[in-house]
Amino acid sequence: MRSILPLLLIILTTSTLIGSNKKNEKMKNSENQQLAVLWTSSDPEVAEKVCFMYTQNAKLKGWFDEVVLVVWGPSAKLLSENKILQERIKQMIADGVKVEACVACANMYGVADQLADMGIEVKAMGPVLTIYLKDNWKVLTF
Repeated sequence: MRSILPLLLIILTTSTLIGSNKKNEKMKNSENQQLAVLWTSSDPEVAEKVCFMYTQNAKLKGWFDEVVLVVWGPSAKLLSENKILQERIKQMIADGVKVEACVACANMYGVADQLADMGIEVKAMGPVLTIYLKDNWKVLTF
């Protein structure tokens, strides 16, 4: 019986890895490989524990080829005030997530220059979001 246990462990581990690889392959073969995450919440917990976590993992784990985080509305003000979130944004940018912000929103809160200084592209987002939607990007809102 003892000689069978290592063999069973190898079989179970291998089948788990194969199943995991098939799942990742299935995700990669889907048609739409572009994700736009629309971050509008002023809640730092939503940002850190949900929005940023999913957005960064979507890029790092290859769930999508292209991942864009859009800072829109109250999230612009929150980001300008929260150093922890600023560091997370810098890391996401370093990891390949494109970060954009709505210039109208940023100007309403007086934070456009601060966002730009973080490496965020601040621009008119209405037309850009419309293109994402019409081009069948996956759009997720927090």
